[in-house]
Amino acid sequence: MAGFATVLKPRGVACASSSHRLSLCFVFVILLGIPSAHSQLEKLYISETDLNILVDDTHLMKLIQIGQYNESLQVTANIQHPDIVQFVPQTIDIPGSKEPNTTVKITYDICAYAKSPGHSEVTFNVTPAGYVNMDSVFLRITVMHSHAINVISYIMGWIYFAAWSVSFYPQIYINFKRKSVVGLNFDFLALNIMGFTMYSLFNCGLYFSKDIQSEYFARHPRGLNPVQLNDVFFSLHAAFATLITIAQCFIYEREDQRVSTTGRSILGVFTAVVIVSAGVGAAGKLAWLDFLYYCSYIKLSITLIKYVPQAYMNYKRKSTVGWSIGNIFLDFVGGSLSILQMALNAYNYNDWISFFGDATKFGLGLFSLVFDIFFLLQHYVFYRHADEKKYDLDVKA
Repeated sequence: MAGFATVLKPRGVACASSSHRLSLCFVFVILLGIPSAHSQLEKLYISETDLNILVDDTHLMKLIQIGQYNESLQVTANIQHPDIVQFVPQTIDIPGSKEPNTTVKITYDICAYAKSPGHSEVTFNVTPAGYVNMDSVFLRITVMHSHAINVISYIMGWIYFAAWSVSFYPQIYINFKRKSVVGLNFDFLALNIMGFTMYSLFNCGLYFSKDIQSEYFARHPRGLNPVQLNDVFFSLHAAFATLITIAQCFIYEREDQRVSTTGRSILGVFTAVVIVSAGVGAAGKLAWLDFLYYCSYIKLSITLIKYVPQAYMNYKRKSTVGWSIGNIFLDFVGGSLSILQMALNAYNYNDWISFFGDATKFGLGLFSLVFDIFFLLQHYVFYRHADEKKYDLDVKA
């Protein structure tokens, strides 16, 4: 089946009402005319696979025919959610020809009208069957309230990406300035490096490995790769920054701090899961995609528990000296914008199911924000005076 050219910019046709728009769409298609075919089809596809369009807007696309056979065909669009989008015409008649031309290119115009916000897939079937296989031809349509909200959401995504990326450096700077890592919990660092290593494996595997991508698309033939280049960069950078912080623990004063027995036990369990699943994958008994999913589950588990040792350590010491509050500020900004972006997208696409239905992403984001607020309270309310006194003692020493 022929490949598809992605077109993301919708083209609108102004209309006064829904019925008026559909009428104009139909007239527009008729005026353009549907070219006559002269033979049986060799290839048939849509000019785009992803379409973003505003509510009450219209978009003109092409059904493209390459080559001919001698049978008349009907191509019908099967719209997943007709309440979101309509096609005019929904069925295209392609007449046969007595003189086949295997290289001719013929296009047929289809007008899409956006009725309400949301997401809808469109597939196509051809009758009579057996002449053209359009099983792999599909169209993903996103109908939104506002392009401005879409742009704001995009900008927010890059802001919280930057905030989370930079959030590692206040801790590195404080360690360098104090020449000490006293007050920074080693369990937190150990869990962090494990988590970001697993996250990097997942992202790099899905982004760079063609074999793993093939496994993913075999399970999700109409899906998009969930990993983008910025995901790869963030995970690798986070692992690198955490390694720098761990290196500082070997260079600077640390007193008697070490990874606790509980922390080592948790890391041992995670390591055993990785080694066993990797061995099963190497033996061909487990798909490498599933191995990467196991890595991502470990990352999610670590995100749930990694802040607990640091919060408990601050409580025991009655101090947050050595623990960077700048890291928490940036993490709070990133987490807040991430959840706000999810809310904006849910409104713009009328997709609140994704907002509340993705319990993992929403829950993890909310959980991190709760810990950020708790750390801010520890620093500025609970142990504020203790921190000042402790810091003075550190400086004099």
